[in-house]
Amino acid sequence: MSSYSESRLESRIMEAVSTMIVTGVIKNPHLSRFTSVTEVRLSPDNAYASVYVSTVMEKDLERSVKALNSAAGFIQSRLAAILKTRNTPVLKFIPDTSYIEGERINNLIDEALGK
Repeated sequence: MSSYSESRLESRIMEAVSTMIVTGVIKNPHLSRFTSVTEVRLSPDNAYASVYVSTVMEKDLERSVKALNSAAGFIQSRLAAILKTRNTPVLKFIPDTSYIEGERINNLIDEALGK
């Protein structure tokens, strides 16, 4: 598969999973509505997809990742209907802490500057 096709499929997966989270299709009380998909990486054979998710609050991140991983089969079946590809990748949700780390660094810089 060409890199263009791969990146397009990654974008479609990211958009579909984000829409499922925001619209409440995934009904899990531990899943924060403020969870966002930051990146999708496909394996070279498109059999697996690592879906990186982030939240605003650090305490919600682990709960949301667990909730998404427990609903991965449901999400994958909904994704199959949306993508209409021969094989739908197996999803694995991974926490993306870059936003939280960025906020922590900004707070440290503000403290150092005396703001």
